[in-house]
Amino acid sequence: MKKLRVGIVDYLNSRPLAWDFLSGALAERYQALYEPPARVADLLATGEIDVGLIPSIEYQRIPDLLAVPGPCVASDSAVRSVLLVSNVPYGEIRSLALDENSRTSATLVRILLKELYGVEPDSAPARPDLAAMLAENDAALIIGDRALRISMESGRVLDLATAWHALTGLPFVFAFWAIRSSAVRPGLGTDFRRSAEHGRQNLGVLAHEAGRELGISEDHLLDYLESNLSFEFGDSEIAGLVEFYRRAAPVLELEPKPLRFVEERAHQDERSAR
Repeated sequence: MKKLRVGIVDYLNSRPLAWDFLSGALAERYQALYEPPARVADLLATGEIDVGLIPSIEYQRIPDLLAVPGPCVASDSAVRSVLLVSNVPYGEIRSLALDENSRTSATLVRILLKELYGVEPDSAPARPDLAAMLAENDAALIIGDRALRISMESGRVLDLATAWHALTGLPFVFAFWAIRSSAVRPGLGTDFRRSAEHGRQNLGVLAHEAGRELGISEDHLLDYLESNLSFEFGDSEIAGLVEFYRRAAPVLELEPKPLRFVEERAHQDERSAR
């Protein structure tokens, strides 16, 4: 059977979900590609990969996808790796540079600025260089590993997951595995759940490796993985995601489609075969 092509986001917050891909345990069944989140979404949209750890908003944009149940990248408090940094009070932001790798966070920051601070700034993607972004704009959105270097004490820094929780009382789901419906195979859900389980058992290893790569304290990164992130697609995470889709719909001028999981497709196919 041909290997499924899997797009994996090359950020620390995604590595726990990708443990069995990183270790090679799933090499016989999957071909792994490591890309920024926006690139993973683009590859899935064009059919160049079969499964991707996508920015959650991309489920609404890419047709014929199913969510893989179990693992996700979420936060129910501060996330520390998705930050708005501003030169001015948030209610005075008129121009906003968006990390070019962001899709979900670029939508989320627009929702939060409008609903919490009453502003709708002009925004455009930019290379994620904070100094350059802030030199030409009132504020900047930075995501991923680069954001982990930013101190929450350095000026006006808004953690987007904290702001979302204050607005809705719900967790925020930044990314989850999605698969093209034509690529669904038996055992796929088990593979992805086991990979995430093994990753959660090895957070210390991931923090140690990332500390050397990023030049950030291993203890700081381990605390980030253990305290700021959650990796389980539970009922509250699903509720948070549905609420995000509801609020994003008018911002992006789209009609939200319901969240469907792989098991639902499997059950429908089983009923059709009877």
